[in-house]
Amino acid sequence: MRREEILELLKHKRTKCMVYTRVMGYHRPVESFNIGKKGEHRERKQFKEEKCKIAV
Repeated sequence: MRREEILELLKHKRTKCMVYTRVMGYHRPVESFNIGKKGEHRERKQFKEEKCKIAV
C-alpha cells in the first residue's frame, strides 16, 4: 500500500498540528508566515546542543 493510500484511509483519525517557532523573542505559528518565511523555515537545519566537555 502506498503512503498516499494509507493517509487517505486514515484521514478521519488525523488532526491538524500547529507548529510554532521562536521569532524575535516570541513564539509564532508557522501557519501565519508569508511564502518567503515559510520557505526559509523549511530550509532550517535541526541540531541538538551537547553539553560542553571540559578536560580536567
